[in-house]
Amino acid sequence: MKPHAEITEVWPRDGRVRLVGHIHGHPAEGEWRLLLTRRSHAEQRLDYPAQVKGDRFEGELPVADLAAADTAEVEEWDIHLTDGEVELRAGRRLDDVHGKKKIMVFPEQRVHGIGVRPYYTVKDNLSLECRTGATT
Repeated sequence: MKPHAEITEVWPRDGRVRLVGHIHGHPAEGEWRLLLTRRSHAEQRLDYPAQVKGDRFEGELPVADLAAADTAEVEEWDIHLTDGEVELRAGRRLDDVHGKKKIMVFPEQRVHGIGVRPYYTVKDNLSLECRTGATT
């Protein structure tokens, strides 16, 4: 299995999304950051500190930063953990539960008319969706 950032906890609340997990298949030395990449504009990135102890990491991101981006009706942001040299895709693959996209639904947080919610992709990676207008 490819090295990745294995997500064990997702906490979307109080205007933030907190992520907890462990680094799988790569040395966990050095300084790490959560990296968000806007899928429709890959050059647009946001990053936030991540605390790493052993192979365990945790970090959080403010949803207002995503709402502040020039958002189309629906925007998606992919989540990675990076040490500046390697980018490890965030996801949950070691739990033997496949198809999380249809199983796990996280609550939406609204800020400035934009709804932000974490979701699992069809490949069980973790991403964020920003949606303008009414909640679904």
